[in-house]
Amino acid sequence: MARIGHGNGLASRDSKEKLTDDGRGSDPETETQVDKYGFTGGAQQHRGQSAEEIPTEVLRQREAKWLEMLNSWDKWMAKKHKKVKERCQKGIPPSLRGRAWLYLTGGKGRREQNQGKFQVLDNQPGDPKWVDIIERDLHRQFPFHEMFAARGGHGQQDLLRVLKAYTLHRPEEGYCQAQAPIAAVLLMHMPAEDAFWVLVQICEKYLPGYYSTGLEAIQLDGEILYALLRRVSPAAHRHLKKHKLEPILYMTEWFMCAFSRTLPWASVLRVWDMFLCEGVKIIFRVGLVLLRSMLGSQEKLKACQGLYETMELLRAIQPQYMQEAFLVHEVIEIVVSEKDIEKEHHAQLRRWKETHGDLHCKSPPRMHGAKAIMAAEPPSRQDLRQRPTIIVESPLAPETDGKIAEGAKENGKTKPEKQKTILAPQETVNPYLPPSDPSPVLKHMTIQESKESLSSAEHDTYL
Repeated sequence: MARIGHGNGLASRDSKEKLTDDGRGSDPETETQVDKYGFTGGAQQHRGQSAEEIPTEVLRQREAKWLEMLNSWDKWMAKKHKKVKERCQKGIPPSLRGRAWLYLTGGKGRREQNQGKFQVLDNQPGDPKWVDIIERDLHRQFPFHEMFAARGGHGQQDLLRVLKAYTLHRPEEGYCQAQAPIAAVLLMHMPAEDAFWVLVQICEKYLPGYYSTGLEAIQLDGEILYALLRRVSPAAHRHLKKHKLEPILYMTEWFMCAFSRTLPWASVLRVWDMFLCEGVKIIFRVGLVLLRSMLGSQEKLKACQGLYETMELLRAIQPQYMQEAFLVHEVIEIVVSEKDIEKEHHAQLRRWKETHGDLHCKSPPRMHGAKAIMAAEPPSRQDLRQRPTIIVESPLAPETDGKIAEGAKENGKTKPEKQKTILAPQETVNPYLPPSDPSPVLKHMTIQESKESLSSAEHDTYL
């Protein structure tokens, strides 16, 4: 079979491919089918049974509710946070996921308070040491996704821009390989500048210290996961203890990549919706659900009698335990709160100091979700105001212009004629919607200048 080569973005064929009589390969249409998430193959490709299908009318209702929340974000977070959390648990509508993540993480406020900073960082060459390592990692990030398949394509270019900007933003931390899939997931849903600020928030607020030298924070969280497992699944805990299987051996990629390289894509998105709303406790819960599902009974443990067999089992989680509906239900039902995590964190920190001494990397305190971040750094109403990148001229614009012109004549003032762009009062334009046929009202539009990786003739997969 042909496969998509991620070296140069062209279709490459191995020696086992069957050729037709005229020497050509098989029908290319069957080789490059793209699923609804943009994957052409690989473990993340949508298989149908792993995801829930939401009726279109339900999706439209959810979109309307999310648009209402985003238009009054500070009020909803202050007075109706429980409802926001419930809607994140149900799943954010795909058309609004990027914008919702930007608001949940506090990235919107950070971007508005640091206007132009990303552009300044983007224009700098960066530390050659980090840039070289990042460039070598680019082709490894979701090579079967249409956005990142082509070497030097716009997806890889923007991934380099975001990761390089982060090394300049936090030079003492630099770059960690596990940041690349995090940034890549973000770029699938938003432009590079937004992805940069959400990455900053994840690294500084949600998972502080995860990407620092020495990986002390991830080791601590591994011990916290192990301690919580004793309560959630005693059988799994006893088995791991018996075979001396250290948490760092099986949970590092889970936590550092926020399960983006482990779960089916539908499940990844649902986990991220909850994670960015409720904080790191969701990552712990997912890890506990997987461990309990794979190792939680004597019957299941018969298949793994030693350390090697257990590691192999945890590297290949059975599909039914990663299926979207099952996983989300179990994650919501499992009783592990931020208080449980903080209590265990302090206990493990004391043990760490007894055995290893003080931590070498002093990380800022962890923020448990969107509400805690907003309370710590409340943004202004102005910072939360939505600024659509596509501005639609109102059908009433000519009439309005005429009235303004008449008023100017009456006052004896003459001004050079300008084409005015007026926001349509009834129409809210979503800059993250996928491209579609323009409606009549979209015939005249103004697109704000921005630094883009694509020409205007190309489809932008951010949208």
